[in-house]
Amino acid sequence: MVTHIDLGGIVLDVVQKDIKNIHLSVYPPTGKVRISAPLRMGLDTIRLFAITKLGWIRQQQKKLCEQERESPREYLDRESHYVWGRRYLLKVIEEDAAPSVRISHAKLLLCIRPGTDETTREAILAGWYRQRLKAAVLPLIKAWEHRLKVAVNGFYVQQMKTKWGSCNPAARTIRLNTELAKKPKECLEYIIVHEMVHLREPTHGPRFIALMDRFLPDWRDTRDRLNRLPARHERWNY
Repeated sequence: MVTHIDLGGIVLDVVQKDIKNIHLSVYPPTGKVRISAPLRMGLDTIRLFAITKLGWIRQQQKKLCEQERESPREYLDRESHYVWGRRYLLKVIEEDAAPSVRISHAKLLLCIRPGTDETTREAILAGWYRQRLKAAVLPLIKAWEHRLKVAVNGFYVQQMKTKWGSCNPAARTIRLNTELAKKPKECLEYIIVHEMVHLREPTHGPRFIALMDRFLPDWRDTRDRLNRLPARHERWNY
Protein backbone atom coordinates (compact mmCIF):
# COMPACT_ATOMS: atom_id res chain seq x y z
CA MET A 1 0.00 0.00 0.00
CA VAL A 2 1.30 3.45 -0.99
CA THR A 3 0.70 6.52 1.19
CA HIS A 4 1.21 10.04 -0.17
CA ILE A 5 2.80 12.93 1.72
CA ASP A 6 2.54 16.47 0.32
CA LEU A 7 5.36 18.78 1.41
CA GLY A 8 4.75 22.20 -0.10
CA GLY A 9 3.93 20.88 -3.56
CA ILE A 10 6.38 17.98 -3.53
CA VAL A 11 4.39 14.76 -3.32
CA LEU A 12 6.21 11.74 -1.89
CA ASP A 13 5.11 8.14 -2.28
CA VAL A 14 5.63 6.25 0.99
CA VAL A 15 5.86 2.45 0.96
CA GLN A 16 6.24 0.66 4.28
CA LYS A 17 8.02 -2.69 4.18
CA ASP A 18 9.65 -5.26 6.41
CA ILE A 19 13.03 -3.49 6.28
CA LYS A 20 15.43 -2.11 8.90
CA ASN A 21 16.22 1.36 7.56
CA ILE A 22 14.46 4.17 5.73
CA HIS A 23 15.42 4.81 2.09
CA LEU A 24 14.76 7.89 -0.04
CA SER A 25 14.92 7.84 -3.85
CA VAL A 26 14.33 10.45 -6.55
CA TYR A 27 13.53 8.78 -9.88
CA PRO A 28 14.13 10.05 -13.40
CA PRO A 29 12.85 11.36 -15.67
CA THR A 30 10.34 13.51 -13.75
CA GLY A 31 11.87 13.54 -10.25
CA LYS A 32 9.25 11.33 -8.65
CA VAL A 33 10.07 10.82 -4.96
CA ARG A 34 9.64 7.57 -3.07
CA ILE A 35 10.39 6.67 0.53
CA SER A 36 10.68 3.05 1.64
CA ALA A 37 10.26 2.88 5.42
CA PRO A 38 10.17 0.15 8.08
CA LEU A 39 6.72 -1.04 9.14
CA ARG A 40 7.37 0.11 12.70
CA MET A 41 7.94 3.74 11.66
CA GLY A 42 5.01 6.13 12.12
CA LEU A 43 3.91 8.51 9.38
CA ASP A 44 4.81 11.57 11.47
CA THR A 45 8.38 10.30 11.84
CA ILE A 46 8.57 9.64 8.10
CA ARG A 47 7.28 13.16 7.40
CA LEU A 48 9.94 14.69 9.67
CA PHE A 49 12.63 12.67 7.92
CA ALA A 50 11.39 13.89 4.53
CA ILE A 51 11.38 17.53 5.69
CA THR A 52 15.07 17.26 6.62
CA LYS A 53 15.78 16.00 3.09
CA LEU A 54 13.79 18.63 1.16
CA GLY A 55 16.90 20.53 0.06
CA TRP A 56 18.48 17.35 -1.31
CA ILE A 57 15.23 16.32 -3.03
CA ARG A 58 14.94 19.68 -4.80
CA GLN A 59 18.59 19.50 -5.84
CA GLN A 60 18.12 16.02 -7.35
CA GLN A 61 14.92 17.04 -9.14
CA LYS A 62 16.70 20.07 -10.63
CA LYS A 63 19.53 17.87 -11.92
CA LEU A 64 17.07 15.46 -13.53
CA CYS A 65 15.16 18.32 -15.14
CA GLU A 66 18.33 19.80 -16.64
CA GLN A 67 19.95 16.55 -17.77
CA GLU A 68 19.96 15.93 -21.49
CA ARG A 69 18.41 12.62 -22.57
CA GLU A 70 19.06 10.43 -25.54
CA SER A 71 16.30 10.14 -28.10
CA PRO A 72 14.54 6.75 -28.23
CA ARG A 73 16.63 4.12 -30.04
CA GLU A 74 15.18 2.12 -32.95
CA TYR A 75 18.40 0.24 -33.88
CA LEU A 76 18.40 1.35 -37.51
CA ASP A 77 21.14 2.43 -39.92
CA ARG A 78 22.95 5.71 -39.15
CA GLU A 79 21.60 5.93 -35.62
CA SER A 80 24.12 7.33 -33.12
CA HIS A 81 25.49 5.02 -30.42
CA TYR A 82 28.35 5.62 -27.99
CA VAL A 83 31.19 3.36 -26.86
CA TRP A 84 33.58 4.69 -24.17
CA GLY A 85 32.42 8.23 -24.88
CA ARG A 86 32.99 8.10 -28.63
CA ARG A 87 30.14 8.42 -31.12
CA TYR A 88 29.59 5.70 -33.71
CA LEU A 89 27.00 5.37 -36.47
CA LEU A 90 25.11 2.11 -36.41
CA LYS A 91 25.27 -0.09 -39.50
CA VAL A 92 22.81 -2.99 -39.54
CA ILE A 93 23.96 -5.99 -41.56
CA GLU A 94 21.50 -8.81 -42.19
CA GLU A 95 23.13 -12.18 -42.75
CA ASP A 96 22.32 -15.82 -42.08
CA ALA A 97 24.82 -16.21 -39.24
CA ALA A 98 25.04 -15.91 -35.48
CA PRO A 99 24.40 -12.31 -34.32
CA SER A 100 27.45 -10.21 -33.53
CA VAL A 101 28.56 -6.65 -32.87
CA ARG A 102 31.88 -5.07 -33.79
CA ILE A 103 33.47 -1.68 -34.35
CA SER A 104 34.89 -0.70 -37.72
CA HIS A 105 36.37 2.79 -37.93
CA ALA A 106 33.52 5.18 -37.02
CA LYS A 107 30.79 2.56 -37.38
CA LEU A 108 29.20 0.11 -34.98
CA LEU A 109 28.31 -2.96 -37.01
CA LEU A 110 25.29 -4.91 -35.80
CA CYS A 111 25.10 -8.23 -37.62
CA ILE A 112 21.71 -9.91 -37.31
CA ARG A 113 19.61 -12.53 -39.01
CA PRO A 114 17.06 -11.23 -41.56
CA GLY A 115 13.80 -10.15 -39.95
CA THR A 116 15.25 -9.61 -36.46
CA ASP A 117 12.90 -7.30 -34.55
CA GLU A 118 13.79 -4.16 -32.58
CA THR A 119 13.57 -5.86 -29.18
CA THR A 120 16.05 -8.55 -30.21
CA ARG A 121 18.38 -5.98 -31.79
CA GLU A 122 18.36 -4.07 -28.51
CA ALA A 123 19.09 -7.24 -26.52
CA ILE A 124 22.03 -8.20 -28.77
CA LEU A 125 23.59 -4.77 -28.46
CA ALA A 126 22.95 -4.67 -24.68
CA GLY A 127 24.72 -8.01 -24.28
CA TRP A 128 27.69 -6.70 -26.24
CA TYR A 129 27.92 -3.59 -24.04
CA ARG A 130 27.73 -5.78 -20.94
CA GLN A 131 30.67 -7.90 -22.10
CA ARG A 132 32.74 -4.82 -22.96
CA LEU A 133 32.07 -3.41 -19.52
CA LYS A 134 32.96 -6.65 -17.71
CA ALA A 135 36.24 -6.87 -19.60
CA ALA A 136 37.16 -3.30 -18.64
CA VAL A 137 36.12 -3.57 -14.99
CA LEU A 138 38.28 -6.47 -13.82
CA PRO A 139 41.73 -4.91 -14.42
CA LEU A 140 40.58 -1.66 -12.81
CA ILE A 141 39.36 -3.49 -9.71
CA LYS A 142 42.65 -5.40 -9.47
CA ALA A 143 44.69 -2.20 -9.73
CA TRP A 144 42.63 -0.34 -7.16
CA GLU A 145 42.51 -3.27 -4.72
CA HIS A 146 46.25 -2.82 -4.33
CA ARG A 147 46.09 0.97 -4.00
CA LEU A 148 43.13 1.07 -1.62
CA LYS A 149 44.17 -2.05 0.29
CA VAL A 150 40.74 -3.64 0.00
CA ALA A 151 39.46 -6.89 -1.50
CA VAL A 152 36.40 -7.11 -3.77
CA ASN A 153 34.68 -10.49 -3.57
CA GLY A 154 32.73 -9.97 -6.77
CA PHE A 155 31.16 -7.47 -9.13
CA TYR A 156 27.97 -7.40 -11.17
CA VAL A 157 26.89 -5.34 -14.16
CA GLN A 158 23.23 -4.60 -14.81
CA GLN A 159 20.87 -1.96 -16.13
CA MET A 160 20.25 0.54 -13.33
CA LYS A 161 17.76 3.41 -13.64
CA THR A 162 18.80 5.64 -10.76
CA LYS A 163 22.46 4.88 -9.97
CA TRP A 164 25.79 4.48 -11.73
CA GLY A 165 26.89 1.96 -9.14
CA SER A 166 26.34 0.55 -5.67
CA CYS A 167 28.33 -1.28 -3.02
CA ASN A 168 27.48 -3.97 -0.49
CA PRO A 169 30.20 -3.55 2.17
CA ALA A 170 29.08 -6.63 4.11
CA ALA A 171 29.35 -8.92 1.08
CA ARG A 172 32.26 -6.86 -0.34
CA THR A 173 30.63 -6.72 -3.78
CA ILE A 174 29.90 -3.87 -6.16
CA ARG A 175 27.31 -3.36 -8.89
CA LEU A 176 27.83 -1.22 -11.97
CA ASN A 177 25.40 0.26 -14.47
CA THR A 178 25.85 -1.17 -17.98
CA GLU A 179 25.44 2.37 -19.34
CA LEU A 180 29.00 3.05 -18.15
CA ALA A 181 30.25 1.21 -21.27
CA LYS A 182 28.96 4.20 -23.24
CA LYS A 183 30.76 6.81 -21.14
CA PRO A 184 34.46 7.80 -21.14
CA LYS A 185 36.65 5.26 -19.36
CA GLU A 186 37.72 7.76 -16.71
CA CYS A 187 34.04 7.91 -15.66
CA LEU A 188 34.02 4.13 -15.20
CA GLU A 189 37.19 4.32 -13.12
CA TYR A 190 35.68 7.07 -10.93
CA ILE A 191 32.58 4.96 -10.20
CA ILE A 192 34.68 1.88 -9.43
CA VAL A 193 36.89 3.85 -7.03
CA HIS A 194 33.82 5.45 -5.42
CA GLU A 195 32.25 2.06 -4.73
CA MET A 196 35.51 0.47 -3.59
CA VAL A 197 36.17 3.34 -1.16
CA HIS A 198 32.86 2.34 0.46
CA LEU A 199 34.60 -0.86 1.51
CA ARG A 200 36.69 1.34 3.79
CA GLU A 201 33.98 3.88 4.62
CA PRO A 202 30.31 2.89 4.08
CA THR A 203 28.91 6.44 4.41
CA HIS A 204 29.43 9.59 2.34
CA GLY A 205 30.75 11.46 5.37
CA PRO A 206 34.00 13.42 5.85
CA ARG A 207 36.19 10.29 5.96
CA PHE A 208 34.79 9.11 2.62
CA ILE A 209 35.44 12.54 1.06
CA ALA A 210 38.98 12.58 2.47
CA LEU A 211 39.71 9.14 0.99
CA MET A 212 38.37 10.17 -2.42
CA ASP A 213 40.47 13.35 -2.33
CA ARG A 214 43.54 11.34 -1.43
CA PHE A 215 43.25 8.60 -4.02
CA LEU A 216 41.42 10.37 -6.88
CA PRO A 217 41.94 14.14 -6.48
CA ASP A 218 39.96 15.13 -9.62
CA TRP A 219 36.95 12.94 -8.77
CA ARG A 220 34.55 15.89 -8.52
CA ASP A 221 35.33 17.03 -12.07
CA THR A 222 34.82 13.50 -13.39
CA ARG A 223 31.58 13.12 -11.43
CA ASP A 224 30.23 16.38 -12.85
CA ARG A 225 31.26 15.41 -16.37
CA LEU A 226 29.51 12.05 -16.06
CA ASN A 227 26.32 13.65 -14.75
CA ARG A 228 26.27 16.16 -17.62
CA LEU A 229 26.40 13.46 -20.30
CA PRO A 230 23.10 12.46 -21.94
CA ALA A 231 21.22 9.80 -19.99
CA ARG A 232 19.61 6.75 -21.53
CA HIS A 233 16.06 7.09 -22.78
CA GLU A 234 13.88 4.78 -20.70
CA ARG A 235 10.32 3.56 -20.65
CA TRP A 236 9.76 4.40 -16.99
CA ASN A 237 7.49 2.64 -14.58
CA TYR A 238 7.66 2.84 -10.78
